[in-house]
Amino acid sequence: MQIITEPCQMQAVVEKLRLNRQLIAVVMTMGALHEGHLSLVKQARSVAGTVILTIFVNPKQFGPDEDFHRYPRPFELDASHAKAAGVDYLFAPSPEAIYPEGFQTTVQTGAVAEGLEGMKRPGHFNGVVTVVTKLLHITKPHIALFGEKDAQQLAVINRLVRDLNLDVRIIGAPIVREENGLAVSSRNIYLSKEQRESATVLFRGILHAEKELATGRTDLAAIAGEIERMIAGEPECRPDYVCFVHDNDFMTAETAEPAREYRLLIAAYAGTVRLIDNRRFTT
Repeated sequence: MQIITEPCQMQAVVEKLRLNRQLIAVVMTMGALHEGHLSLVKQARSVAGTVILTIFVNPKQFGPDEDFHRYPRPFELDASHAKAAGVDYLFAPSPEAIYPEGFQTTVQTGAVAEGLEGMKRPGHFNGVVTVVTKLLHITKPHIALFGEKDAQQLAVINRLVRDLNLDVRIIGAPIVREENGLAVSSRNIYLSKEQRESATVLFRGILHAEKELATGRTDLAAIAGEIERMIAGEPECRPDYVCFVHDNDFMTAETAEPAREYRLLIAAYAGTVRLIDNRRFTT
């Protein structure tokens, strides 16, 4: 595995790979690699001959009160995991390499990014699509893989690729869960034993929705309210939002219609740690 830190060097490498007809897949991360990231690498290996993993803690997607400075950065361990997983190139630029002095050009998102995470974290998705656009231009992949745990982010990136005619195929990979159902996340390391157990209420909320929708219930807003009360009643936890959206545009859905796809989105705190989860349903 080769570690590259300079954008121009990464671009030169992938240009040669493309000239040699290598199919390239990229997995973009902020490091602190876990089983979710490694599952993306495994899937990338199955669809492409060359796999690039990026590690970049992007300052532009963190709000002023968020955990940018305490976000875990175990680079040596990450590099070891990446090599063992079969990554060919690890691209790990510095903030100065991605945002050099005088940087001022950004990408702006649209309606799909306005609610939910976009409302709770103003500017977050503009920071995401700006760095994703830059990393796509630097790594020049044919395929880019993203986890479905960040469902709205995946929708925003799909919109970005369609709207700007970016020549890359986006693959969404299923959520990886711990044995207790908790969605794997880099932030899970901050949870105490008690908080980790309480946080399983997010997955139990998803199972509650699955059970209720299977009976033919169509009152999505009421089901979301029930899950919110489940979270509020759990020690160590408090809900941020629980709602159903139309899976194609992420607009809020109050009542289910036949043969439509909806996504349940949950954000909640376990102690001070903010967690998200989701599940797509077809009615």
